[in-house]
Amino acid sequence: MDSLTHIALGACVGDVLAGKKLGKKAMLIGAFANSIPDFDFVSSFFFDVDDALLAHRGFTHSFLFAAIVTVGLAYLFRRWFRSTKMTLRSWLLFFGLEIFLHLFIDAFNTYGIGWFEPFSHYRVSFNTIFVLDPFYSIWLWVAFAVLLILKMDHARRKFWLKFGLGLSSIYLFYCILNKFKTDHNIRQMLKKQHISYTTYFTTPAALNNWLWYVVAGDKYGYYIGYYSVFDSKNRIDLFYFPKNESLLNPIKDNPDLKNLKRFSKGFYTAEKVNDTLVFNDLRFGQMVGWYHPTAKFVFHYYLEHPRGNRLVVQRARFSGYNKKSLKSLIRRIKGN
Repeated sequence: MDSLTHIALGACVGDVLAGKKLGKKAMLIGAFANSIPDFDFVSSFFFDVDDALLAHRGFTHSFLFAAIVTVGLAYLFRRWFRSTKMTLRSWLLFFGLEIFLHLFIDAFNTYGIGWFEPFSHYRVSFNTIFVLDPFYSIWLWVAFAVLLILKMDHARRKFWLKFGLGLSSIYLFYCILNKFKTDHNIRQMLKKQHISYTTYFTTPAALNNWLWYVVAGDKYGYYIGYYSVFDSKNRIDLFYFPKNESLLNPIKDNPDLKNLKRFSKGFYTAEKVNDTLVFNDLRFGQMVGWYHPTAKFVFHYYLEHPRGNRLVVQRARFSGYNKKSLKSLIRRIKGN
């Protein structure tokens, strides 16, 4: 999830775990603890772009890292806060739960997370919630803001904690149900439309959990389309994108390309754009693809000009958004 959501979640959980013993310091420490795995952003200052893509949500998002940091910080904070009622066991629970929650919620995004690093490079990704979903985060943000204002002995603190943590958890469960419903319906539609595939995934479109981005393909290319949980028709429009593996064969041993293929989990295409070889990672969707079905992909990496890839994941995430495209998003969410 985004950094602000991790901060708000960490603060609320910190208040639950240690608010009575630490006061509002529990919220501050909780916000810090829940944000620790994302300190891997510093990798972008030292690694090439393709290496940094794999470093992010890599080892710092692993269970091994969580265990090491939990024990280390528990001993450290036990020494710093000897005058409080927080025991070593309390600190272990505090940091363990905070960091685990970060690892847990990030696994629901598309980017992927290295739970098992360094023993396995497999990236866990449930493709269930967009990285910035205001309908998940808003409850936590509101609760965080109110709890900062209210005094520690205020009777309404429990209500706001339940408000933030409860409603965000209910929404996440709702997203999981949407995921199951979407996968079931899409597989039925693909069967009825006589589309065969060997690889497949669905993930929410930007900023919501009602419109889903669909990718189904084989070794030659991918069918891509959009499905709304409110669709009434038993089919969706799909557009075919060739994989163009042949374009990559001349540089198949290129280290950057190997990293990109690993990062994309095999969901990629290649194309020539103005004589420049471009690698597209399909998992991050298209630029307003529900509005322009053949739109370019959000993640596109210039293989022949690596210096132009500094913001490769973020540079086009909201490209093409305007009043007209947002209206089309709302119309498409309402169903066909």
